[in-house]
Amino acid sequence: MASSSSSETKSSSSKTEQKKMITLQSSDKDVFEIEQSILIQSGTIKNMVEDDFTFIPLPSVDTETLIKIIEYMKKHADKTDSKEKDIKEFDKDFMKKTLNELFALVFAANYLHISSLLELLYPSIADRIKDKTTEAIRQIFSIPCDFTPEEERRIIMDNKWAHEGTEIEGTLD
Repeated sequence: MASSSSSETKSSSSKTEQKKMITLQSSDKDVFEIEQSILIQSGTIKNMVEDDFTFIPLPSVDTETLIKIIEYMKKHADKTDSKEKDIKEFDKDFMKKTLNELFALVFAANYLHISSLLELLYPSIADRIKDKTTEAIRQIFSIPCDFTPEEERRIIMDNKWAHEGTEIEGTLD
């Protein structure tokens, strides 16, 4: 009889533990209360939860980006075979963001150690920049040109093969 009672205690205690809430605070000081079971997709948050943190400030993640991260983690928290199609559709729609929004998500996902989100973001960004001109890529990544206009023309002439073929897109987004 006593073992049944302790078994019930363990069962109800694990149910309580599954619903444990964690408070996240963005760099903008906005606060979000989210279930621990959702947040442990983040290696950073998982480590803090294991150290008994219940309030986690995120000084490197703004509110807008944190909302998107939470949306992603909620959708991916209960990943099952039956929901796989829904999740793939969600991921496809989730990537329909500006490059600046994608970059903010990369920085946040890297800071929070959410590898599944990084694996989704990297190819999406690569696909967006693959047909850009060197000038557009420099502008996207804020890379200054180290060459004088004359040096740049010479490099283009010496490597004509790299600039032949399909028209290279020069738009930023």
